[in-house]
Amino acid sequence: TGSSILSALQDLFWLSKSKVEKQLQIISVLQWVLTFLIMGVACTLILMYILCTDCWAIAALYLAWLVFDWNTPKKGGRRSQWVRNWAIWRYFRDYFPIRLVKTHNLLTTRNYIFGYHPHGIMGLGAFCNFSTEATGVSQKFPGIRPYLATLAGNFRMPILRDYLMSGGICPVNRDSIDYILSKNGSGNAIIIVVGGAAESLNCTPGKNSVTLKNRKGFVKLALRHGADLVPVYSFGENEVYKQVIFEEGSWGRWVQKKFQKHIGFAPCIFHGRGLFSSNTWGLLPYSKPITTVVGEPITIPKIDNPSQKEVDFYHSIYVDSLIKLFDKYKSKFGLPETEVLEVN
Repeated sequence: TGSSILSALQDLFWLSKSKVEKQLQIISVLQWVLTFLIMGVACTLILMYILCTDCWAIAALYLAWLVFDWNTPKKGGRRSQWVRNWAIWRYFRDYFPIRLVKTHNLLTTRNYIFGYHPHGIMGLGAFCNFSTEATGVSQKFPGIRPYLATLAGNFRMPILRDYLMSGGICPVNRDSIDYILSKNGSGNAIIIVVGGAAESLNCTPGKNSVTLKNRKGFVKLALRHGADLVPVYSFGENEVYKQVIFEEGSWGRWVQKKFQKHIGFAPCIFHGRGLFSSNTWGLLPYSKPITTVVGEPITIPKIDNPSQKEVDFYHSIYVDSLIKLFDKYKSKFGLPETEVLEVN
């Protein structure tokens, strides 16, 4: 009948739309993975190549601009709301999917340091939630400007630096953080992935552990600027990639630690799913849910030269708050009540 034919065409239409959306999600995630892994090196090599061609003037002009613009990342960068609102980030969000959960309001009269845990392989939840508007961070925390902090070396790479700054990403160094927290008004939130490269070496599906016991520099910065500390935990961040974990004392771990010490990042041997099939190995992350929970802010006094005792005191409060946040929400996001957050 006519109605059955129409129903069949509608089913076919929606099936087609679903497939197209899935492919767009895969493409959006793939471009970010390639950006994370090779964009900096690739852009550097391309720029060097152009310098050796008849188009050398284009590369020379960009290098001149690079010299002129060198300190911009240290001064809050150059964010673009247009880039942060790209539709590609919504497809990126829906691939996993990624969700941002707000538990408390944040005052626009204060500045904040968010401690993001765990690092995972690529910090996918941190990027999606705080460097794009895909999960509605500006709507959930009106008046708060998020700055995701990452390795300063990324901002020495041509083109990549501009791409990162457009999302509100800044170097994770003292100059940059001091500027944002002291010379950029209030309502700023710097997101620091506290565990860093060391934590990424231990991330694996089914494991909830953070590298935090001896990470106290972010607490000292918070005290020097009177910026409130906010614990953030991303459930599912460790589930999207499988990694080969080298035991302490092994040659593999020795190589990773050498890289971490001298270069700032630790090379991980990991894999996700393939581009065309979830049953093959590849660079695409597995489509596992990532839920980022922003906890209650901890009020921090302004102390120009905090003592070690004061740093230790507020660090212990932060650790307790992070554990409480994990325990409160773990069962809501697929973990058993017996699961314990391991703090190393």
